[in-house]
Amino acid sequence: MNGTIVNYKSGKHTQTTNQMIVKVEGVENKESAEKLVGKTVTYNTGKKDMNGEIRAAHGNSGAVRVLFETGMPGQAVGKAVQIN
Repeated sequence: MNGTIVNYKSGKHTQTTNQMIVKVEGVENKESAEKLVGKTVTYNTGKKDMNGEIRAAHGNSGAVRVLFETGMPGQAVGKAVQIN
């Protein structure tokens, strides 16, 4: 299953660099996004893979929140990820 990194998880005054919002292809509502919680996500930088885990649904349109091992680079926004 594929997805696209949309943005960092952020608040009014903060940005959490190891958590990303991912829009998953084929997932259009919150109920189906919640079924993906616990699955692993892999982002390939070209040199190495960065792994994360889906922790929660985000909003009502099928996006999910992914917790990665380390901080993600800004170049990752808009790039594809693999969901296993």
